Amino acid sequence: MYHTWMRYFTPGPVHHRLGLVCLGVGLQHGTLPTVGPRTLDHHVAVVVSAGGGWYRGADGRRTAVTAPALIWLTPGTPHHYGADPGTGWDEAFVDFSGPAAATYTELGYIEPDRPVVPLSDAAPARAAITRIARAARPGNPLLEVETGAAVHELLVALRRARADTNADGGPVLTALARDAFQPLSVAEHAARHGMTPAELRTAVRRAAGCSPKDYLLTVRLGRAKELLAATELPVSAVARRVGYDDPAYFSRLFTRRVGTAPIRFREQQGRSVPGGWSNRVPDPEHPPTIPPRSV
Repeated sequence: MYHTWMRYFTPGPVHHRLGLVCLGVGLQHGTLPTVGPRTLDHHVAVVVSAGGGWYRGADGRRTAVTAPALIWLTPGTPHHYGADPGTGWDEAFVDFSGPAAATYTELGYIEPDRPVVPLSDAAPARAAITRIARAARPGNPLLEVETGAAVHELLVALRRARADTNADGGPVLTALARDAFQPLSVAEHAARHGMTPAELRTAVRRAAGCSPKDYLLTVRLGRAKELLAATELPVSAVARRVGYDDPAYFSRLFTRRVGTAPIRFREQQGRSVPGGWSNRVPDPEHPPTIPPRSV
């Protein structure tokens, strides 16, 4: 026995320009019929939260699927999969498409070469899929935008839930962020971790979706923006504090990456904060109470 619920959508051209569109959503459980063999022209994320089954790709090899797990179905890839006929599984799926899918693939969020991904926890991904299912109510005027936004949430939730990676980046990214303002080359950063530059590149690419050089640059420029916005330090001093001895080079790099010169950024974003900015992130669900003004 099995139970199946699904809805399919047809977003218009303007919605495709949002980057991702949801094409369908489904919630199923039990001893479901097998799917395929087939080939699709869009992406599908199949989240298995209980039970188990199997997956077979273009190479014909059969891979066991044990919950919690993710099955990636990518465009143009033949596939065939199904739940265990004895126990079945609990499955939720989302069909999606759009130009942002290529960027998510480049960043490593979608892995065409690894169609079966063990998860540490399926609950956050199921929560995003539940939002899509709820948005599918009849007559919802925000359907395409709500479901498209939830696909972005789903991809982030699946990235964080991988069983074989640290969702917070792990010790390598923590150390790179800590040492980002020191005048160290990528090879020197790698040596500090007992790694070759190639091993460091692989680790950072898998954790952050970019090269070590780009990751370090992102940390440096983020700190530079904070100093420009919250202090009156000269640009040359800001450059030195984030690891650049040549202020002219820093200004050119900042302008190229940010799209505006450091001085112009300060003019636009400067906020004088006596005592500096707090490092404590406020709780958005419990903001501090502002006392009423006395009359």
